[in-house]
Amino acid sequence: MSVLTNKLRYGNKIIMMFSTFSEDNFQNICDKLAEIDADLSDIISRHGYPPMWTRPNTFETLVHIILEQQVSLASALAALKKLQEKTTNLTPENILKLNDQELRECYVSRQKTVYIRNLASELSEQRLNLDDFELMPDEEVRARLVKLKGIGNWTADIYLMFVLQRTDIFPIGDLAAVNSLKRTKRLPRETSRENLLEIAEQWKPYRTVATMLLWHHYLSSPFRTV
Repeated sequence: MSVLTNKLRYGNKIIMMFSTFSEDNFQNICDKLAEIDADLSDIISRHGYPPMWTRPNTFETLVHIILEQQVSLASALAALKKLQEKTTNLTPENILKLNDQELRECYVSRQKTVYIRNLASELSEQRLNLDDFELMPDEEVRARLVKLKGIGNWTADIYLMFVLQRTDIFPIGDLAAVNSLKRTKRLPRETSRENLLEIAEQWKPYRTVATMLLWHHYLSSPFRTV
């Protein structure tokens, strides 16, 4: 199985920075996970391979992820479409031209207005360059992102998984992933965060793809509760 591994050389030592998935290796990684976890194998048997969810490395994508914080995917998408219509081209510069009322008309909350404007300012004033993240190790990307107002670990996780296509992220703050994990492993509702992370350890270094299998199960199942 071929996984793109980026490495950095320090003197005579080569240090692995991060691995990524792509269309070339995604289903192979799913098969590898199925070999080590019968429950993930069962998901593939019942529902087939999951979609390979990815997004481009753009300001619009990060705005979309911010909009998805603590709301339904449908609500976030509705707000994103309104912003696209309002700006024609959803760029940092065009966002900064909108006043509070215009953003409210796009279903953007007061809090998320602050977050999105701050991100737009960081990019328009060139204090942040999203292209730089593509060659950074996971934790360096996370550390840089969470310094931004309104971006926490969940947003960083989704960015690492969907945009940078890093193979080994488990988003413990994602309710759908956590609920699907509990259901898949037949765990009680009160199962601790620590226990869930311990279970996810067995999927290293492919926890991102394991999570996509869990999401696939969550979306494919007629029952949405654990």
